[in-house]
Amino acid sequence: MKAYLMYSDTDFILDDNYSCNYKTVMKDLELDVLFQSLSAGDKFLYSVVKQAFSRPLIEVHDIEYRQSILRDCLYNRDVIRDFYRMVVECLLMEKEKLHFGLFGHYPSTVLHQSIRFTRFLLENLKKIRFLAEKITSQFESPGMTRLLTMITMELNDNYLNEIEAHLKQMEFKKGVLMSVKLGQGNKGFSYVLRQPNTPDGGWFKRLFAKKPEHYIVQIAPRDENGFRALSNLKDEGLALVACAMAQATAHLLNFFNSLRAELGFYIACLNLSDALNQRNVPFCFPVPMRKGERYHVFEALSDTCLVLTTTKCVVSNTLNTDNKNTFIITGANQGGKSTFLRSIGLAQMMMQSGMFVSAKCYSADVCRQVFTHYKCEEDSQMVSGKLDEELRRMRDIVNALRHDDLVLFNESFSATNSREGAEIIKGVVKALAESEVKVFFVTHSSEFACAFYQEYHQDTVYLCAERRCGGKRTFKIIQGEPQETSYGEDLYRAIFTKDDQLDDNRLNDAV
Repeated sequence: MKAYLMYSDTDFILDDNYSCNYKTVMKDLELDVLFQSLSAGDKFLYSVVKQAFSRPLIEVHDIEYRQSILRDCLYNRDVIRDFYRMVVECLLMEKEKLHFGLFGHYPSTVLHQSIRFTRFLLENLKKIRFLAEKITSQFESPGMTRLLTMITMELNDNYLNEIEAHLKQMEFKKGVLMSVKLGQGNKGFSYVLRQPNTPDGGWFKRLFAKKPEHYIVQIAPRDENGFRALSNLKDEGLALVACAMAQATAHLLNFFNSLRAELGFYIACLNLSDALNQRNVPFCFPVPMRKGERYHVFEALSDTCLVLTTTKCVVSNTLNTDNKNTFIITGANQGGKSTFLRSIGLAQMMMQSGMFVSAKCYSADVCRQVFTHYKCEEDSQMVSGKLDEELRRMRDIVNALRHDDLVLFNESFSATNSREGAEIIKGVVKALAESEVKVFFVTHSSEFACAFYQEYHQDTVYLCAERRCGGKRTFKIIQGEPQETSYGEDLYRAIFTKDDQLDDNRLNDAV
C-alpha cells in the first residue's frame, strides 16, 4: 500500500541530505521562521516541511496535484487532524510498548512478535478504514480520493478475516509439522514447514479411526541440552515463515510511517493557515506557469516571515509583468527592498512546494531551483576580503545554474568602489540574462542601474522603493526608472537631527 499524497507516482522520502545552496537559501530567506510556524513546535513536522522545500516541484501538474489535496484538507480540517492523530498514536504505541524490530535472532521469537504486532496494526487499520468509509464523500482531489478508496477497498472484512485466520494458524498451537532431509552424519538439511492435514470426517470417525504409524521421542524434564536441540529444530522449520512475516509487518509499519510523513505536510499547512487567519493576512493558491514563460503577476503579496514575527500591519506589494526576465530594484534606504525580495523568494518556494502564498492572487513561472546571493559581513578570520568572498559564492552559484533558475541578489558586490562594482554587476546580470536565468537584483549602485536603464533592455523591469516628500517611506515597491541616489541623507536626519535639536534646547535652558 502506498499513500501517494505528496507525489502522484512515488513515495516521499525523509532524509538529512541537503545541498549547500539550500542551507544558504534557508539563511537568506529566513525559512526557519516559516518552518517553525508550519511545524508548531513539532520536530517531526519541521523535518517534513524542511524536506519538502528542499525538493521543489518543477512540473505544473505536480504542483496542482498537491494543491488539490491541500484544498481538500482546508475544507476538512478536523477530519484530517483526526486522521493524522490516529496514525501518530499507532506509531507511538508501537515505539513505547511493542519495540518492533528488537526481536533478536530466534525465528520463533521473530514470528511471535510479528504476529503480535500485525494484530495491533490490523486493529488500527480497521479504525482507519472505518474513518475512510465515513469521510470519502467529503473529498474531491484525486490524491486523497485514491488513498481513501484504496483503504476502503483493500482493507475489507474478507481480507482482514483472511489475515486473522493465517495469523491464528501460525500460532501452531498443535505443534509444528515440517519435513527434513538427512545428510552426511544424519545431519538435517532442507527444512520445510508443512501445512497440517485437514482432519477427515467428524469427531466420532476420528476417535475410532486407526492411528497412522508414528514415533515419539520424549525429553527428560531436566534435559536442557535436549530442549535446546528441540528448540533449534523448531527454529529451523520456522525460519522462512518468520522472515516472511517480519517483512509483512515491516511493510505495514512503513505504510504507517509514510502516511504520517505525507499527511504531516498538510497538517503543517493547516498550522500556517491558522496563523495567517489570526493575523487577518490573505492567502491564495498560486497559478503556476510552465518553465520559460516568464510570467510574474501578484496582488497584495506579503513577506510571510515578517507577518509571522511582527504584530504590526505588514505592507504588501503588487506587480504585473509578462515576458520579463530581469528585475532591477533600487531606491531609498530602509524602503522595503530587501523585504520585497524575500517575499518573492518565499512565494516562489511555497508555490513550488504545492502550498498557498500570502497574497490575494499570485501567478509565476516555475523555476528549476532558487539561489540567493546576499551581502555578508567581513570574514572574521581575515582569510579573504568581502569582495573575494562574494565572487567565490557567485562562482559556486554559476557552476550549479541551469536554464530557468531564479537568482535573488541583495546588495551584492557593494564591497568595492562604485565604478568597479557597477561593472561587475553589469557583467553578471547580462550573462545571466543571456543564459535565460531569471534575476531579481536589489542594488544601491545607481551608476549600474542608470547606465543599464539607458541601454534599454526589453526584458528588464525597473522597480524602486517609494519615497514621499520629506523622506517618508511607504515601504511600497513600484515600477519606475532608477534614481541616482539612495537618499542616505534621510537616514542621517532621522538619526542625528533630533539629537542635535535636543542638545540645542538643553543649551538654551542652561543659559
